[in-house]
Amino acid sequence: MQFLRGGGGGGGGGAGGMAWEVLRRHFSRKRAVDVRRINPKVPKEEAVAISGRLLQILADHGPLTVGNTWNHAKDAAIEGLNSKTHMKILLKWMWGRQIIKLSCTQTGNNKKFLYSPFTADGSEAAAEEPSPTTTEQQQPRKGWKGKHPKYKGQAKKQKPAAAA
Repeated sequence: MQFLRGGGGGGGGGAGGMAWEVLRRHFSRKRAVDVRRINPKVPKEEAVAISGRLLQILADHGPLTVGNTWNHAKDAAIEGLNSKTHMKILLKWMWGRQIIKLSCTQTGNNKKFLYSPFTADGSEAAAEEPSPTTTEQQQPRKGWKGKHPKYKGQAKKQKPAAAA
């Protein structure tokens, strides 16, 4: 059982000590919450209706924090939404079903968690980035050839034309 204590006298620990540390770290972690099993505290039909209204608020007003979402939800007077805590449960329920996405922006030591409507990665990238302009198309492709001082200014060697 010496491998459980971390090695034999050399102070290095060895592979046995590393294995023990990996096992200890693995079993000391808390299990992740299964967001698919979150109870929205209302019947499913009502939860779908409320989530539709919350999704409309997020789509209209852009990425919002929980507080701002609650202010817009109060202004919209969503029927069936009881409190800010209930709205947060519904937001987590929507996030688990990939209806909305949660992003984090960090400014210095402060973090802001923003909710926004979920879009597929491919369509999101296509919507945010316009097609490349002509100046971007004219720029040479990035690579090492032609950049190294040894090859700078040298023309590429051409193969001699085959005798016909």
